Amino acid sequence: MADKIKKAPVFEETYRDYLKQLAGIDYLSRADVLGASTSGNELIIPLYGKEYRISHSGIVNPSGEKANFAICVVLCKYILVCPREVMPAGMWVTYREFRDAGPLIGYFNANTNKTIESSFSGRMGLLTKASRRLEATPVKDGAAYDLSLMFHALPRIPVLLRFNDGDAEFPAHCAILFRQSAEQYLDMESLAIVGTFLAGNLIKS
Repeated sequence: MADKIKKAPVFEETYRDYLKQLAGIDYLSRADVLGASTSGNELIIPLYGKEYRISHSGIVNPSGEKANFAICVVLCKYILVCPREVMPAGMWVTYREFRDAGPLIGYFNANTNKTIESSFSGRMGLLTKASRRLEATPVKDGAAYDLSLMFHALPRIPVLLRFNDGDAEFPAHCAILFRQSAEQYLDMESLAIVGTFLAGNLIKS
């Protein structure tokens, strides 16, 4: 999906429309609810540990360059969908459990869960190292998994990765979970992209 967004000829128009929507709201007033900080007329929002600066003029990455299209979409949606107040986190749930996830479940599984399984089967040590680079936090909640890690995708959207390595009897298995409140901060397309980012960043690391 991230690749499709990058290549979509209508993206620039969509991006400019998002910026117009930002210009029409007091986005700085949403900082506390979003868990963001401010600097001048910019919101500063970390995405998997990297800080992006957002204003009605554009979105830039930590190097000061325009962020890629998919990241722009996620960050704009995070601001525009923002609820009136910080929502109760709720339980950990899979992507398919969200009400509007239906059309994207297959995409999410193929490009997130299955990608991580195929990339790290028999390489759990590599997955652990890659997770450390993304500042993941080990989670000990009694779940029967070889590895349980929490990532901070966005300030109000943590992501829980649970992984069992493959063996002679069973293939590797990966479960990606979000808090129930995630759907209050992002639409399902953007939340799917968040999962894709995690898989991609782990592989790159």
